[in-house]
Amino acid sequence: MTTRHFPIVIAGAGLGGLTAARVLHVNGIESAIFELEASAAARTQGGMLDIHETNGQKALHAAGLHDDFLKIVHDGGQAMRLLGRDGTVHVAEDDDGTGGRPEVDRGDLRDLLLGSLPDGTVHWGRKVTGARALGDGRHEVTFADGSALTTDLLVGADGAWSRIRPLVSDAWPAYTGISFVETGLFDADTRHPRSAALIGGGFFIALGDERGVLAHRESDGSLHVYTALKVDEGWLDTVDFTDHAAAKAAVLARFEDWDESLRGLVADAETITPRRIHALPVGHRWDRTQGVTLLGDAAHVMSPFAGEGANLAMFDGAELALAIAAHPGDTEAALAAYEQALFPRSEASAAESAASLDTMFGERGLEQMVAFCTSGPAAQ
Repeated sequence: MTTRHFPIVIAGAGLGGLTAARVLHVNGIESAIFELEASAAARTQGGMLDIHETNGQKALHAAGLHDDFLKIVHDGGQAMRLLGRDGTVHVAEDDDGTGGRPEVDRGDLRDLLLGSLPDGTVHWGRKVTGARALGDGRHEVTFADGSALTTDLLVGADGAWSRIRPLVSDAWPAYTGISFVETGLFDADTRHPRSAALIGGGFFIALGDERGVLAHRESDGSLHVYTALKVDEGWLDTVDFTDHAAAKAAVLARFEDWDESLRGLVADAETITPRRIHALPVGHRWDRTQGVTLLGDAAHVMSPFAGEGANLAMFDGAELALAIAAHPGDTEAALAAYEQALFPRSEASAAESAASLDTMFGERGLEQMVAFCTSGPAAQ
C-alpha cells in the first residue's frame, strides 16, 4: 500500500479538530482529518453544550459560522435550577435571552462544522494506532487497517486517550474520584411529565452528601441525566450495566434518602451508561516538539465541572489555525505562538474544573453552590 503525504494532518473529527480544519479552510489552507468513526452518523454525539462568548463563540466567529450557530441555539436552554437532595429548589433562573452561554445540541454543532468543510476533508473509518517522528518535523501516522501516511504538521485532536500525545508528553489521564451513570428519558413531556417538570427548560443540578444529579432538557424533548457518585475507580465494574434493572438498583441504593422525584431520573430511564471521569494534571504542558501539537482533550482533558471542555477544544482549533495562517512558511513559529497561549489558558480552566469538582462533591457542596449561583463573581 502506497504511503500518501499530507501537509497538515488532524487526528480526530471532534469539535476541536473540525474547527481547526474549518478556520484553516477559511484562510485558504488545506488539511486532512482522519477519524476512527465509520461515518458522520456512526453514533449519537452526546447532549447539550453551552457555548461561551469568551471562547467557543469566538472560534465560531473565526470559522465564519456564528450566524449559522445562532440558528441552532436551543431557546430556553440557559435556564438553570439547583436543588437539594430533598427536592427543595434553592436557585431557579429563567432564560431571558441575554445570557452569554447559549445551549446547542452537540450533534447539531458537529453537523454545522462538518457541512462547512470541503468534500473529502474528513477520512472516515481511519483509527490511528500510532505515530513516529521521521526527522525535520515530519511524522508517519499508522492506522488499524495497516495503512500509513506522512505529514509535515501533525495535530492531535483525538481526545483523552490520544495516540498522538506520546510524541510530546508521557502524561496520562487519571481518575478524578467521580463516576457518572448517564441515563436518558425520551419524549419527557408525554412519557415522564414529573421528571420534565422537575428539570425545567434548561440545565439542572441536585446536590447533597457528596453526590449529585446533573441534567439537561434536550432540544428533541428528551432528558439527559448524569448521576454523579464519589466512588472508587473500580466500582462501576461491580455493576452489570447490560441488566438495566440491576444497574438502576445499584445506583439508586446510593440515593436511598433522596426525594423520589430525583430518584425517578434513574428509575424511569430508558437508557443507562457508566462513565468514569478522568483528567490530565492541572498545568499539563510539553516542550516544543517539531512538527506536532495537541488541542482539546488531547492537550488538557479535565472534568466537566467548569463547562469548558468543548469550548476550549473549539477555541484551541481556531487559535491554532489562525497562528498557522499568521506564520506562512514557518510552522514552528506558528506552533510556538499557539502553545505559548494554550498552556496558561488551559491550566486556568483545568484548575477551575478541579476546584468545582471539590466544591460540588464536598461536604458543603449544596451550600457553596447556592452561594456561587446567588452571589455572582463575589462567590467565585
